[in-house]
Amino acid sequence: MRHAAAFAAVICILSSAAFAQSVGEKTGVNSALRIAPTTEDFVKQAAIGDMTEIAAAKIALEKGNAEEKKFAEQMVTDHTKTSEELKALVASGDVKAELPASLDSSAQKKIEKLNDTKPEDFAAQYDPMQVSDHKNDVSLFERYATGGDNPKLKEWAGKTLLRLQHHLEMAQTLNNNRK
Repeated sequence: MRHAAAFAAVICILSSAAFAQSVGEKTGVNSALRIAPTTEDFVKQAAIGDMTEIAAAKIALEKGNAEEKKFAEQMVTDHTKTSEELKALVASGDVKAELPASLDSSAQKKIEKLNDTKPEDFAAQYDPMQVSDHKNDVSLFERYATGGDNPKLKEWAGKTLLRLQHHLEMAQTLNNNRK
């Protein structure tokens, strides 16, 4: 009987797609269940991801070691490009979503923590953060590329995913070299 009630609860949550996706994206439930985010959630999270990566990279350019600075330069270049591409999709009207004007509180806290980190402790904060953030980005983009509801945004997510997977590999190497 317990299993039936639990199963019914999961079905209820999954069948309410808009609710599950909006709440789920904020809580990580969608990622765990491999559910594609809504277009609005995807655009918001992708834009915040770009802004976070650029802000973190700018700090790394000041406080990081040579390897982190090289990685950071690549992050600024690539995430500026993806940010511009996403803005163009929204501006064209092909994607109906609003771009956030600033970081959300979670991303802002990460950036503040990096800002407050001493240069000698920077790698211990920045390197694992990059692995974690890029794992989240890869999951977000994979889920939208396979299950998103906007064809042009789905195509862009699929193309961008390759770049993000490469970033994840680079971040993992950076983090492993620190140990």
